[in-house]
Order: sequence, then structure tokens, then C-alpha cells
Amino acid sequence: MRTAIEHGGVEEWEVVERILPEGWQAQARELGALRRCRGFRDAGSLLRVMLIHLGDGCSLRETAVRAREGGLAQVSDVALLKRLQHCQAWFRWMSDRLLRQWVTVPPEQVWGTLRVRVVDGSVVTEPGATGSTWRLHYSTSLPELRCDEVTVTGAEVGESLRRFTVHAGEVLIADRGFAHRNGVRHVMEAGGHVVVRLNLTNLPLVEATRDRPFSLLGRLRRLGAAKIGDWPVAVVDEHGRLPGRVCALKKSRQAAEQARKRSQRENSRKGHRVQPETLEAAGYIFVFTTLSASRCTAETVLEMYRGRWQVELAFKRLKSLLALGHLKKTDPDGAKAWLQGKLLVAFLIEALIAAGERFSPWGYPLSPTPLPMA
Repeated sequence: MRTAIEHGGVEEWEVVERILPEGWQAQARELGALRRCRGFRDAGSLLRVMLIHLGDGCSLRETAVRAREGGLAQVSDVALLKRLQHCQAWFRWMSDRLLRQWVTVPPEQVWGTLRVRVVDGSVVTEPGATGSTWRLHYSTSLPELRCDEVTVTGAEVGESLRRFTVHAGEVLIADRGFAHRNGVRHVMEAGGHVVVRLNLTNLPLVEATRDRPFSLLGRLRRLGAAKIGDWPVAVVDEHGRLPGRVCALKKSRQAAEQARKRSQRENSRKGHRVQPETLEAAGYIFVFTTLSASRCTAETVLEMYRGRWQVELAFKRLKSLLALGHLKKTDPDGAKAWLQGKLLVAFLIEALIAAGERFSPWGYPLSPTPLPMA
């Protein structure tokens, strides 16, 4: 293993270093990740060890063994956890710079002065046949990609907007698994707003001015290509009415067909029969929002959701790895740093892909500070 790391892996690591943002080593000390080396030679060895844990999905104990055998560091698993806790700000700084330099996302002016947060949930299984299964409920702020809230529960606890602390003026963007009345009310009562993906049944809607069921599919059928739908609606629960809007857009024929095939595969895997209405609805993108039309147009709302999806695409590349990482479930700081590190790995992969697509005959980007001529 040491031979591979010190010889075959050196050139590969140098390519990765060229992708990293300028000043990343200095920021390790500035942001508290490497104020004292204690077992690590430098910021490079620290990052390589952390990537073994975050990218390869190794437990902290296995990571410590690999680091020692590879000549990268002399640390225990306990020391690695403590070091991970101090890396959160450093991971966030590198993720932000990688995003801005390599990954295409909607411009920041899409959401203006609003504080936007992407919320999601993911199941994490500890390594080993007897490993416990947990669910992470986490929030990432946009556009700075800061993991600002993490809650760890048993896997039986479902996704809900109620798992998150909400402040006035915030916008929480979530996928269809979070589209429930109690969660929407939780956000609104705290002074926040939601932009949440819908399906035909999970968030019952009524018309804006009366308690008559809102015919969502009937409205969607009226949409033509590139035409945006914007309809006032309300959500009714035992506490009263919650005003909102449905913003929708018809997918292209190719995108709609792909969505229908995906829906059929997912339902077939679960042993369910797909309803014709579900397949028809797969031809559209439709979200519920509590943002008023005077504050955000339907186009802006959909762009905001697309911004969430662009970030999620990068993160989804590592969804399978999330089930392999070893998480200290009693340590929220460690969980936040772990998730922030996962985001860093996701955007590092995106950056490597982007650099590869920007063809260079030598196969990697040049150093930002070329070596002097001999």
C-alpha cells in the first residue's frame, strides 16, 4: 500500500492539487483545521487522509490504519474524529471555491436577498453486518453551500420540515418527500417560506377562495411547451388555511419519457402498479410555494428549485457513499463536518469532470503559478 501511495499515487494527487482552489493549504491553518499538525506533515497529508474517510467510505479506525501504512499520518481513530470536527469550515471554503470555479449553477441574483436553504434526508448505515442504520436530516444554505443544521434520528423517523429550525424570512427548498401539511405550517408559523416539489396526493390542495379540491392534473393538461403555470391555492388542516401557489412547467418530450420510465422502474422494484395519472404527471415539474407572486414570479420560483437541483445533482453522485461512511451519531459537530466533507468530495469530482471536459493534450490543468524557466 505504501508503494502505491508514495509512487503511483503521487502524480495522481498532484493532479488533484491542481484542481483545488488557490490558497487551500493556507486556509487549513487560517480556519483551524491544522493549527497544530500532531501526526500530520502538512495540509496535503491531512486532506488525503480525510478523503480516505470521506471518499472511500472507510471507518475512522480503518482510515487511521491506511494512513499509517501509507506513511501519511500517525493518528488514532479518536484523533481523526477530533480533527474532522475542526475541518468543517475548511471543507466549506474549498467547496465554495470549487463551485464558483468549476461547477455551473444559477447566478446568486436568482434568489436576491432571500436566505435559501436546501433541506434533505438520507439513510446512513454503519459498516459491518451488525451496523446500525440512522437517518440524517440536514440543511445546506445556498449559494455558499454551508451545512448549517444536522439532526440524527433512527431510520424509522420520516422526513419532515418540522425537523428543522426555521427563522423569519428563510426559504426552505425540498423534494416531494417533505410536502406535508404539518411541515408547511411549521415553516410558515416561524415566518419562513417553502418551495417544495409535489406529487398528485401528498399535499392535498384546495382552490384559493373556497374549500373545493384543486384539480392539479386538469390545470397541468392546459400547459403548452415552455408555458409556465401559476395558480393560487390553499392548504387546509385542522388549524385553518395556508395560502400558497402552484408553479408548473411542462417537460420536453424526451425528459417526460425518461421520467415515466424511471417511475415505472421504481414502482416495479417496490412491487407497486403505476397509476395512469402518475405517469401523466411525470411529464411536468410542479412545486408548491408560499412565496407571494408579488415577491417572486413563477419563473423565479422554478429557477430557485432548479438551483436546488443543480446542487443536488452533484451531491447525488455520492448518495451511495453516504450508506458506507462511519458516522458518530452522538456527535452533531462531527456529523456536520462529515456532511460538509461529503459535499467537498462531490464538488471535487465535479471539478475533475469539468477539467477533463476542457480538453488538454496532457490530461490535466496547468498550475496557476507556472514554474520558472530553467
